[in-house]
Amino acid sequence: MAVAAVGLGGSCLALAQEVPHWSIPQAGGMPGLPVMTGLEQRTNGVRVTWDGPPGYYHVFQRTNVHSGSWQAVTGPLLTRNATLPVGLDNAFFRVAGPAPRYAGAQACAECHEPMHHLTAHTGHAHALDTLKRIGQDKNPACLPCHTVGYGLPTGFISETATPHLAGVQCENCHGPAANHAANELDRAARPRAELAAQVCGGCHTDSHQPTWEEWKSSRHAVVTEDLNPPGRINSCGRCHSGSVRLALGKGRDPAVAVTNDANVPITCAVCHDPHGRHVWTNVLTGTVTTNQLRHPVASTNQYAMGTGGDFTAQYNPDINLCAQCHNDHGATWSGNARAPHHSPQYNMLLGTAGVLDAGFTPRAATHALQIGKQCVGCHMPTAPYQSEDQPAMTGHSFKVESFASCRDCHVFPELSTPFAMMSVANQIGQLKDALDLWATTRAPDTLRTKYGPRAWEYSIPGDLSPGGEGPTSVEQAQIPEAIRKARFNLYLVKYDGSYGTHNPRHTINLLEQARIWIQAELNP
Repeated sequence: MAVAAVGLGGSCLALAQEVPHWSIPQAGGMPGLPVMTGLEQRTNGVRVTWDGPPGYYHVFQRTNVHSGSWQAVTGPLLTRNATLPVGLDNAFFRVAGPAPRYAGAQACAECHEPMHHLTAHTGHAHALDTLKRIGQDKNPACLPCHTVGYGLPTGFISETATPHLAGVQCENCHGPAANHAANELDRAARPRAELAAQVCGGCHTDSHQPTWEEWKSSRHAVVTEDLNPPGRINSCGRCHSGSVRLALGKGRDPAVAVTNDANVPITCAVCHDPHGRHVWTNVLTGTVTTNQLRHPVASTNQYAMGTGGDFTAQYNPDINLCAQCHNDHGATWSGNARAPHHSPQYNMLLGTAGVLDAGFTPRAATHALQIGKQCVGCHMPTAPYQSEDQPAMTGHSFKVESFASCRDCHVFPELSTPFAMMSVANQIGQLKDALDLWATTRAPDTLRTKYGPRAWEYSIPGDLSPGGEGPTSVEQAQIPEAIRKARFNLYLVKYDGSYGTHNPRHTINLLEQARIWIQAELNP
């Protein structure tokens, strides 16, 4: 029987809500032992939460951490939480779970041969070999992340004694599976399929490989709104929920497949396929790469994934990995409900976003055609480990934290880029002021009286006009077409977020076209 750490019931060092996914990174991936994750006092008792591999758990308590016998306070539980009655709020607790029994990937292959064949050719399967190459294959600090179950009774001991547990295998991510292999019909013993980035974060971490820390600092790690409601799960969830995105990719209906589990951020497995390798030919360089990315890093096809309609009909696996979500979602100037989404980066890069008259020629950015890895080339800078004060950089914060790649083409990019971005930001401000001027001096009386400077806005105004609603869907017909086109261009540039860096010429054209349209309405 495996036992978790002890906690004091009276403390409130814990989660305010139940955590449905693995929440604490552990070296080696999914631990073989239960881990206490929280204690919370409630009016009806104490809420205890823990995590660990599949199986039955028991909660024990005693009032003195140093003496006395542990008393069982629950029967066997398949859940990983329990609310204990009032009276135990000053007790110490521990959780006991099934003893970890590891079988090795070959046991999994008896039923999962196709998956085993794919994973056998990934870098994970040869993780111990990487230690051997640097003479660290006997280092106990390294072995938990390069073998299966190291340090536990049935886990890896040595390549001689336990060769079947060498490398990173199925049980690193899914937990001990010998009980499942012995009786595949026992649902309680079935290994977990866990999407949480914490599973990867237990190993892909620290100053030598800070992938986990960088990802945690990114917006990919955040779910800002509840994505479970029926009106959001299949629309917003396409790009804002890891569980929804993966379900859609497998042809499943998220409303059924991930019921009450849509609030999963964009975790590692959304972009990286843990079970297989993919071969991609870069359309810009002709380079053929084999990796675990679900999509290529470069493409030049126009693409938009709308929030409505059939996902499969719109989905194109050959589109740039980032562009799968960072596209304009098919927004058009004629839409009046709300400003275009904060994600038109790919279409701005290609010069296909926005509205232009015949005098302007749309064109793809040099960045789109000459940076071989497109988005990755700038947003995922990497650097080797130098020291604890100068750790490695893996690029998973997705921030432009280095101008090194820019210097191949630009002189002093760290100076010129902020200057150019400031210029575009100023133009956005000037156009916004011009639209406000139209709204307060030229808009129809009914709109001007009711909405003031928001008379030019969408029904749900964008970030440029906080403080209230815009004209209703019926009232939108009173806004001239030129103003509606101008606001569309303005928001595309603002929500691209690069302030012209992605595609300078196209950005300038969109803003200049918007200026012409607004000026025409101000001076008819």
